[in-house]
Amino acid sequence: MIKAVLFDMDDTLLDINLTAFMTTYVAEVSKILSQISGKSALSFGLSFAQSYLALESEARADGLTNFELLCREFERRCGVPLDEPAIRSAIRFYESEVLPKRGDGIVAAHPMPGGLEALEQVERLGLRCALATNPSFSGPCIRTRMRWARIDDAPFERVSHLCNSTRLKPASRYYEEFVSALGLHPQECLMVGNDAKRDFPRPDIGISTIYVGHARPKRAIWSGRMSELAAALPAIVDRCNVEDAR
Repeated sequence: MIKAVLFDMDDTLLDINLTAFMTTYVAEVSKILSQISGKSALSFGLSFAQSYLALESEARADGLTNFELLCREFERRCGVPLDEPAIRSAIRFYESEVLPKRGDGIVAAHPMPGGLEALEQVERLGLRCALATNPSFSGPCIRTRMRWARIDDAPFERVSHLCNSTRLKPASRYYEEFVSALGLHPQECLMVGNDAKRDFPRPDIGISTIYVGHARPKRAIWSGRMSELAAALPAIVDRCNVEDAR
């Protein structure tokens, strides 16, 4: 029986040039770190890239949160401790006060057509709702993008971020932790996302994925545009429940 719908955010509920956003974020945080440490801002770009690759590694066997591992890997590569209170405070100020002004221009962030309607449909169906965005950024950074998508007041029971997750998508451990925190089983959840790789748990743990991207992945139980999902969702849920009853 389906009890909850989990939504991805970037290019699912939020239409955004994600590459431009990430480039802007890393460049501006690197300038902050340069001002604090006296090191070249350019030197931090590679450290960020390598640290994020460590987060994504399928060989991970640690029990660290993504933030803890990011801090360890980043400091190991460039000697700057991201979790040092003064540095963390400076980055949080940037994420809360400066980054919200970066949604225009090349980042081009705005609500995805049909996204709010899909959230409203979930509520009408009496289902629980959570934001299973890839936890590669901090809570303040994710909340900034939620405001751009106009979903910052949506009734999400859980929002994933760097500090409350120990893996990134598509690792099944990420999804298992997320669903467990809701007190649910994977089979009781639907995942909605646009990424044919990351929004399908690997290995499969029983979460059915609704796909709203441009491909047609075989594992998707429904494929289409986000603008079409609200109308289609009742039938999708009914079909899943009938199949589960069998």
